[in-house]
Amino acid sequence: MKSYYNVLGLMSGSSLDGLDLALCRFEKSADRWEYEVIAAQTFPYHRDLQVRLAKAIDISAYEFVKLDVELGEFISLTVNNFLAGKPLKPDFIASHGHTTFHQPAIGVTSQIGSGAVIATHTGITTVCNFRTNDVALGGQGAPLVPIGDELLFGHFDACLNLGGFSNISFRKDGRRVAFDISPCNMALNYLANQLNMDYDRDGQTARSGVVNQILFDRLNSLDFYRIAGAKSLGKEWFDTVFRPCLDETDLPLADKLCTLTEHIAYQLAQSSAGNKGETMLVTGGGARNVFLIERLRAIGTKSIIIPDEQTIDFKEAIIFAFLGVLRMRGEVNCLKAVTGATRDCCGGAVFN
Repeated sequence: MKSYYNVLGLMSGSSLDGLDLALCRFEKSADRWEYEVIAAQTFPYHRDLQVRLAKAIDISAYEFVKLDVELGEFISLTVNNFLAGKPLKPDFIASHGHTTFHQPAIGVTSQIGSGAVIATHTGITTVCNFRTNDVALGGQGAPLVPIGDELLFGHFDACLNLGGFSNISFRKDGRRVAFDISPCNMALNYLANQLNMDYDRDGQTARSGVVNQILFDRLNSLDFYRIAGAKSLGKEWFDTVFRPCLDETDLPLADKLCTLTEHIAYQLAQSSAGNKGETMLVTGGGARNVFLIERLRAIGTKSIIIPDEQTIDFKEAIIFAFLGVLRMRGEVNCLKAVTGATRDCCGGAVFN
């Protein structure tokens, strides 16, 4: 079996910032995995595609299938442009796809961006649909990054990702545990958009507001926060449960942003308290939210480590590339201790 792999990892997050590409080299020696990022770049979605992805849960079955193919075509074109002139060609592509439906309680999860289209249009073997096997086994299908946290970033006591949703992973009682925590950039950007901003840079608008105790308490009282063990969030939950809390509150947007930021920081601090370790690696777009990180440092107990910009922006794409390595080796890449499935599994569909 090979000990090294060149892989292109692709990640499309729920915040719809764009498509992250990370061309990586992985090598295993003495039972330890190491990685190197050869090149990485984010490609924004054009406005029409971004809007259609945001509304994907409300379109017809026919339009949904078309969007799956069209996103695959966009990804293929992006990959071909990205790889042009690069010093090496990847052995395969590992694509997260874009999550549309995610309701594991009824066995449903869907990540679009056709792997067959990507493999055909790039000429490169493509691994995708990493979540479906775990959901079929009764798991949450998320988070998927903890196996990468364990094998690539295990020197940190905990790994916190601040994307569209926030999630955390750490070792507890000799095993890796992980779960989604709360909405993060998806909710913050939703409010920022109402101020005609793509996002609240550095949390400046949130900083100018004040915390509203009524809204703060309402958000913290949501049933999801009382669930113990494996749990995950999807856009459906955000749209039907969380967003109405924001919409039904008559407050200045700066106060809503300030209260939401405090809520996120509070939930992050509460969730990380279950980890006895000291160091917590923080990545994802939220790691750049200066005000949010300040609030987390103020109310949390961990030593927060903000890594280099490449790791902040591309850690998930790196780990999905690594999930592809494990899939091609036939090794476990999804942990039942994390998702609540009946067993560990090796997830991912392969298209040649």
